[in-house]
Amino acid sequence: MTPAQTWANHPAMAVTTSKLLWCTIRYQEKDGTWWVKDNSDPKHYEPDGLGILDPYQFPWILDALDPLREFGLSNEVLEAAFVPFQVQDIDKENTVRLARVAEHILDSEEQLFALPNIKDGDKGAYADFLEHIMRLRVKLINDTIKLEQKLTVEDVDEQLSEIRNQALIEGRDIHPFQEITDILEFVPQGHELPTDDDDDDKPARPSSAPEDLVDLPEVEDVDKDMEKNLRWDEDEEAPEGEEDGEGGNRERGDREGGSGGSRSRR
Repeated sequence: MTPAQTWANHPAMAVTTSKLLWCTIRYQEKDGTWWVKDNSDPKHYEPDGLGILDPYQFPWILDALDPLREFGLSNEVLEAAFVPFQVQDIDKENTVRLARVAEHILDSEEQLFALPNIKDGDKGAYADFLEHIMRLRVKLINDTIKLEQKLTVEDVDEQLSEIRNQALIEGRDIHPFQEITDILEFVPQGHELPTDDDDDDKPARPSSAPEDLVDLPEVEDVDKDMEKNLRWDEDEEAPEGEEDGEGGNRERGDREGGSGGSRSRR
């Protein structure tokens, strides 16, 4: 059973239309990550500094989330945090075109890219997901390690903010894979979590390259019914002219110290 299939029992997706139907991505060889180059809804998904999880990173993250289940990990929050895409065409110069697919990302048997759902910025689904897993990581640590003083979400966010601020100073963007794993692997300085015997068998952090995508199935085109009826977010799309400010600012730096984090420039 794949990591994604273990999440099969989850609520249905909420219902609204979306203009996000395709995106093109580019490969950054230096750190082995994929970044959005362009998409069909740049108003809500500004491409600059927007990373995407590849078909090898997302299952790894699902596996890393597994210890949080007993502390209340919500499949609904996880499902809403990512938009699924599949390879449509592989172009030259490490550029790939993806088409959005109408599948539940958690129980799909396809190898999917997972784009953070940052449509509503720091009040959106991806920010909620980061805050959710941070709170659960704090519960796990307090339940597992005997600390002189209980760890708080504010403690964790303060330390992770230092990482975000350093990236900002250096002009780097923080990829969602790093942003998520920084939370899932957080341990207070001077401490460590007990490990299971099975931990030695866990796969190393995944990395992929354009040539790894050659064997992935391709979709011919955006499904026409999905283009009309694809549903995702919890609130109806605002009428034209009322969308200004809705999700337009996905940077969460303006609430420094909030658990959502932010991406800095590369």
